[in-house]
Amino acid sequence: MPASLLPLGGIALAFLLGLLVGVQRGWAQRDEAEGSRFAGVRTFALFGLAGGISGTLADAYPVVAATLASLAGVLALIGYAKAAHRPDQLSGTSSLAALITIGCGFLAASGRMEMATIVAAGMTMVLALRSELHGWVSGLTDVEVGAIARFALIALAILPLLPDSSFGPYEAWNPRQLWLVVVFVSGFSLLGYIAAKRFGATRGTLVMAGAGAMVSSTAVTAALAMRVRDGEESEAMAIAGIGAASAVMLVRAIILTTLLAPAAMPGFAWMAAPAAIVSSGAIFWGLREKHVPARDLPVALRNPFRLAPAIGLMLLVMLLTATARWMMALVGERGLALVIAISGLADVDSAIITVGSLPRNMLAGELATVVIIAPVLANTLFKGATAVAVAGWRKGWRLALPLVLSVAASLALVPVLLV
Repeated sequence: MPASLLPLGGIALAFLLGLLVGVQRGWAQRDEAEGSRFAGVRTFALFGLAGGISGTLADAYPVVAATLASLAGVLALIGYAKAAHRPDQLSGTSSLAALITIGCGFLAASGRMEMATIVAAGMTMVLALRSELHGWVSGLTDVEVGAIARFALIALAILPLLPDSSFGPYEAWNPRQLWLVVVFVSGFSLLGYIAAKRFGATRGTLVMAGAGAMVSSTAVTAALAMRVRDGEESEAMAIAGIGAASAVMLVRAIILTTLLAPAAMPGFAWMAAPAAIVSSGAIFWGLREKHVPARDLPVALRNPFRLAPAIGLMLLVMLLTATARWMMALVGERGLALVIAISGLADVDSAIITVGSLPRNMLAGELATVVIIAPVLANTLFKGATAVAVAGWRKGWRLALPLVLSVAASLALVPVLLV
C-alpha cells in the first residue's frame, strides 16, 4: 500500500472492526424495544471510526486526538449511566465493548493493525459466547472454581516471575523450566477432569479413556483391567479404551517433544507413528467386536487440581536432570539414555521434559530421538505388565497384546533411524 494511503487503510480497518463488534451487539439486542438499546451496528462502527481518526491524528494533533477519543468515551459512559437506571438492564457489557472498540480503532490507525484485529476478534468471540459461558459458569462447583483460580496463579502469575537461568549441581536446574513441569501436570489434570465431566461416563469407554489419558494413561489401563477382571467391562471395549489412552499418550508426547525438544521431533514422530497406528487399530478392532455392554462406571480420575503430585514430579525431574548431567560426565551419552528410559516407567512427561531441559548442543538429533522414544516404549510395556498384573494372565494378556505390538512396531524402525 502506498505510504500516502496507509492512514486511510488504518481508518478503514478501524471502521470495519467497529462494524464487526456492532453486528454482534445489534444481534444480541435485536429483541429489545426501539430506543432502549444503548448502541447498535451503526453506533459501534462510528465508535471504531472515532478511534481510528484519533489514532491518525495522534502524532500531528495530539490534543485534537485526545479530545475526540475522550468525547467518544464519554458517550459510552452516558449510555451506561442511562442503562443503570433500569434494574432489568443493568449491564456494563455494551459500554465497555464500546470503549474497547474505540481503543481498537486507535490501535488500527496508529500502525498496530494486527493487535487491533486480534483484540476486536477476541472480544467479539467472548460476546458471542455469552450463553455458553454463562451456562458453563453456572455449572461450576466451589472446588472447580478454586482449581481454575489456582491454575491461573501458577501459570500466569508465578511462572513469568521465575528467573530463566541455570543453577545447582552441573547447572542442571532452571527455575522457570522446573515450574513449567508443575504447569504442565496441573494443566493436563484440570483438562482431563473437565473433559470427563463434560462428556460423562454415558458416552462410553473411549471418551473416558481419552479424557483420563490426559492425566495418566497408566491409571486408565489399570482401571480398565480392573473392570475386566470384575466383569464390568468386555475385553474388546477395554482393549479399545487402552488403545485410545495409548494414542492420547503418544499425541501428548509428540506435543511436548515439539515444544521442549524440537531437535528430536522428526525422528520421534517417525518412530511413534507405528505405535500410534497399532493403538488406533486396537480401537477399531475393539469397536467391531461383539461385546456385552458394560455398566456405566467411570474411570477414576484425580481431583481437578492437585498441586502435590505436580510438585513431586518437579522434584523427580530435578533429580533426573542432575543425575543425567552427572552420568553424562561419567559415562557419556549412553548413560543418559539408560537413566531417562528407566524414568519413563513412572512418567513419560518427566522424561521428555528432562531431555528438553538439557543444553541444545548436548544431544544430537538422532540420539535425542532414541533418548525420548526409550521412556515412551518403556512406559508402554509397563502398562502392559500392569494390565496382566491387575486382570490376571487369562484375561490380561489380551489387554497387553496391543501394547506389546505397538512397541514391537516402533522398535522395527530403530535400524532405519540409526542408518
